[in-house]
Amino acid sequence: MTWTGPKELKAQLARLWERGELLRDAVTGNVRFPLRMSLKSPTSADITGRFNEVREWASELAATSSVRVEWQELKHRVQGAQKLPACVWVETLEDALTWLGKRKDWERFSAQLSTTRQTHPALLPWLERRPQLALELSVEWPQLLAVVTWLVDHQRPGIYLRQVDLPGVHSKFIEAHRGVLAELLDLALPVDAVDSGKTGISQFSARYGFLEKPTRIRFRVLDPSIRVMPGSVSPDVTLDADSFSRLDLDVQRVFITENETNFLAFPPACNAIAIFGAGYGWDALSRSRWLNKCSIHYWGDIDTHGFGILDQLRGHFDHVVSFLMDRATLDEHAVFWGSEDKPLRVDLHRLTPEERALYNDLRDNRIRLGLRLEQEHIGFHWLAHRLHLLDGAGTYNSAALP
Repeated sequence: MTWTGPKELKAQLARLWERGELLRDAVTGNVRFPLRMSLKSPTSADITGRFNEVREWASELAATSSVRVEWQELKHRVQGAQKLPACVWVETLEDALTWLGKRKDWERFSAQLSTTRQTHPALLPWLERRPQLALELSVEWPQLLAVVTWLVDHQRPGIYLRQVDLPGVHSKFIEAHRGVLAELLDLALPVDAVDSGKTGISQFSARYGFLEKPTRIRFRVLDPSIRVMPGSVSPDVTLDADSFSRLDLDVQRVFITENETNFLAFPPACNAIAIFGAGYGWDALSRSRWLNKCSIHYWGDIDTHGFGILDQLRGHFDHVVSFLMDRATLDEHAVFWGSEDKPLRVDLHRLTPEERALYNDLRDNRIRLGLRLEQEHIGFHWLAHRLHLLDGAGTYNSAALP
């Protein structure tokens, strides 16, 4: 049977609830009831050929307590005068909530709405936009509002999330709800209290003026004559980015590598240090302007992302030289060639002509589909030979390259 029965009518109401329309009405004040439901009725042919089923359908609608049925009288050429449902109404919101079994949910949302109107009316557009999510967060809503209130009163606080002192609210709660809190805070806070340049959950703290866990930079001294710590020769040191930026080392060359084993095993080198790289993202290192006085050599994977990271690093230090990221190194280690799952496809504008040629060959699969050579597969005899070819200015003696 394709006619609209109680099950289909209830499904219509359920769709309104699931889309948040009924809850949204509570925020906007929209009057939806009495609500006329969509009704598909029997045709004249149905009355002729399926008369008993039509009578059962009409009786079932008439017995449905949550709706009001309007009837119309038809004069059928075979069955004579018949009284059939013409339209069906749900009279009140109360009827709809009872039928759907959503009265308690409605009451919870109404309580959220009332509290929000009193404390933070600026958040009402969020309740209108995301009523179902708000209902899911009904238990947490008082704490969420408490966090919003605290930040309205303590804009750009300049402390760690862990230091927020709110009864019943801990930093893990804030961290777990950063996505929702960001949406709420953007509505509740004045524009100058939000750093719009910081986006995404990972930058929540910076967006709203909390202190962030300091980025750390790890480096190894490659020349025993360079003294960083008293009594320690060629130490492996980790500093926060600000402390690293204030170093005053007698360093001429800096090698940056992304692989920890390569970092740990990097051979001794005169007037040099090695830095354990951070992949994409060089903002912390860029604070160390003293690196502009050093020759910087970047050793990454020979793949499209390796050249992408090199290109990004040159956005901060334009004098960076690639190291062991050339065609000769790639060909020498063909036995170790691997595959890159999701290669870059963009043009990179900070590469040298030689680097760009190799990058384009990799990107466009001219050598082999998805080709990459990970830096950990490069032999240390090859590394030692290339280090030997660096002259005192920190550049290659290109005539001696293999």
